[in-house]
Amino acid sequence: MSIECLVLGAGQDVGKSCVVATIGGRRVMFDCGVHLFCRGRSSYPEFDRILAASGATDFTAAISCVVITHSHLDHIGALPYFTEVCGYHGPIYMTYPTKALAPMMLEDYRKVMVDQQWEEGQYSYEDILRCLKKVIPLDLKQTIQVDKDLVIRAYYAGHVLGAAMIYAKVGDAAMVYTGDYNMTPDRHLGAAQIDRLKLDLLITESTYAKTTRDSRRAREREFLQAVHKCVSGGGKVLIPLFAVGRAQELCMLLDDYWERMNWKIPIYFSAGLTIQSNTYYKMLIGWTSQKIKDNYRAHNPFDFKHVRHFERSFINNPGPCVLFATPGMISNSGGFSFEVFKKWAPSEKNLVTLPGYCGPGSIGHKLMSGKSTRIEVDKDTHIDVRCQIHQLAFSPHTDSKGIMDLIEFLSPKHVILVHGEKPLMAFLKERVESELGMPCYYPANNESVSIPATKNLKMSATERFITSCASEQTEDNLRKQKLICGSNMSEANTDRKLAEGILLMEKNKAVKILCEDELVQVLGMERHLVQNEPMVSSRTGAAGE
Repeated sequence: MSIECLVLGAGQDVGKSCVVATIGGRRVMFDCGVHLFCRGRSSYPEFDRILAASGATDFTAAISCVVITHSHLDHIGALPYFTEVCGYHGPIYMTYPTKALAPMMLEDYRKVMVDQQWEEGQYSYEDILRCLKKVIPLDLKQTIQVDKDLVIRAYYAGHVLGAAMIYAKVGDAAMVYTGDYNMTPDRHLGAAQIDRLKLDLLITESTYAKTTRDSRRAREREFLQAVHKCVSGGGKVLIPLFAVGRAQELCMLLDDYWERMNWKIPIYFSAGLTIQSNTYYKMLIGWTSQKIKDNYRAHNPFDFKHVRHFERSFINNPGPCVLFATPGMISNSGGFSFEVFKKWAPSEKNLVTLPGYCGPGSIGHKLMSGKSTRIEVDKDTHIDVRCQIHQLAFSPHTDSKGIMDLIEFLSPKHVILVHGEKPLMAFLKERVESELGMPCYYPANNESVSIPATKNLKMSATERFITSCASEQTEDNLRKQKLICGSNMSEANTDRKLAEGILLMEKNKAVKILCEDELVQVLGMERHLVQNEPMVSSRTGAAGE
């Protein structure tokens, strides 16, 4: 028995996460995301490979279920296309917060498709609604029996509201797919939590495979110092990020700092999307950090006092301000963060602070290299970058230590790395294999990996064998009681005696354990005994001569 993993997305890349795992004849699709730097069909996983691998004629027959780990677009953005255009009509699972956040995330992405005038691959608002009606919500540690053999369970992953790690089991074969996770708590979310499970396979993200972060307090202090310096000098701060997750974390931090400083300098959200997501954070307090859960009745930290909505007309306003603008990374294909960056980047007084991961090809990635003083937008347009650039490790992904800690804690028999850059994955693979002694793989997109899976052999024991074991145990207990009475405790505490029997495996019959006498009867043979005759001393001497 084996687990076959077909990586359709996030293989040696960060984008369009999608892994199809075949366990005991059941196929589970983990995540169904889009690549944010591609357009049209190329932004989606190559779903046709599922049909080729399975031999099925449609996706509903090929896939037992789809499980979405969280609401970020690189994990959920292709789902309406897969269900409403490709025609998958099977079960879809995600947590309650992910189902709540999904409609606005998907609708926001649909508008991007329209703005970019995709020639193929678009889905409609009605497609989004029809898709999400098929979703079955999950609660944490709730065991779902997908069919008579396939079981799945969700565990808290941190990272973003509603994010989950997914455990899947068929028969004796078991695996965990992490999606994105964070092993350390922050201001608004707790650390990932999972049971110690017996696993054949762990598929883990590896975004920060080579990065070990400073303490949260040190990172917060560095961020606040950079913002303070900029706005005190009359500059504007642009913080490009995605609407769900880091927006809430950094707004909490700045709101608290503004309160202590008694500042009136405006802090802005650029997107109604972020305001909508805050509403869900207020409603789904149970998925946040323990500190928030303990104190939210006295004060809901998502009721920001100093944060307000930003209008496009404010871009050229004089004076200092802080602006959270979507999307993160800054993409020259569009988005409000890019529009603001074009206006603010030429001024030395301003600051762009990059709080999270920026994929290769993005403007954010170029800025992080520290070499870009001129950004080419197209053949006729460029941006002179004179503003300050500040990179901060405020990503909601776990760091290298967190990845290694999770792998060591779960101790799977095999590890597959996804959601990372190839050189960093190669580095982490060497660490996993050398330090933890586990086979580790990092397949590229559209590659498959076959993992040996556990198969326990069920067998029965004959009544006579069980009776003989019981009688031997009784005799052994009596012997130990005598030893205890004689104060010989060391012998009395020895390991229990192992039961000895014969394993009989016959074609088309159940495997069973029996006694020697029973085997003789099964074989229709007479019992034969071989006895050794001890040699007397005279014969021993003669043999020596």
